[in-house]
Amino acid sequence: MTNCAMTWNDLRQKLLPSTAKPRSQNPLATPNGGEAAGAKGTHIREHGSVLAAAEKTALVWIARRVPRSINSDHLTALGFAAMLLAGSSFALARRYPWALLGVVIALALNWVGDSLDGTLARVRNQQRPRYGFYVDHVLDLVGTFSLLCGLALSGYMNPLLAMAMLAAYLTAAAEEFLATHVRRVFHLSFMGFGPTELRIILSIGALYLLYRPWVHLGSLGTFRLFDIGGVVAIAGLALKIVVSAIRNGRALYREERLPQ
Repeated sequence: MTNCAMTWNDLRQKLLPSTAKPRSQNPLATPNGGEAAGAKGTHIREHGSVLAAAEKTALVWIARRVPRSINSDHLTALGFAAMLLAGSSFALARRYPWALLGVVIALALNWVGDSLDGTLARVRNQQRPRYGFYVDHVLDLVGTFSLLCGLALSGYMNPLLAMAMLAAYLTAAAEEFLATHVRRVFHLSFMGFGPTELRIILSIGALYLLYRPWVHLGSLGTFRLFDIGGVVAIAGLALKIVVSAIRNGRALYREERLPQ
């Protein structure tokens, strides 16, 4: 009888999970009330820019010394406000060239906020993977829109070229977000260039505008410095889109081959 009872109990335990109602209405919930690991939207961050290693060391050093009253949300807000300031400074530079100094200051503040928020969360073990990824990149999109609108109004770049840059950036961002969703890898750089390197180049360019906004290219003629920079940026973004699309498409094709 004991053996029969044990056998029935074992059978009952095996059958109950498939017939009983779940304890939580959340399909991602686990027995302890949390969420399944795969539901957090976590992904691998690949950062291979020139300054990535030095930047990571500096950010960790700073994060360990940030007052407890400041959290990652404050830094995210700082980065977003700084990007709006950069766009406004470019727009003001049409009438007040010295506003270009505001662009440099704003980009430095954006680096502090945008780069340090995630590091601070990891150092304090306060990660919110889905919230952080979503909010950070939505604000990045709006901030970049503001920056390029400011450039379009600045008189230092052809407005159509600025909008073309915005279109190229949004296309590259969309491809990267799709790749992150299907491959769980988010690339923060391309060919050694990441957000920090781009901020430095843009800051140098903004300062150079105070000295000489036009560039003479021999027999080709004279062009605005930022028009040349815009063409190079669009070409770089187009190259990234093509390379990434081919790389991710081939990888996914190998992982999900048609049945023979």
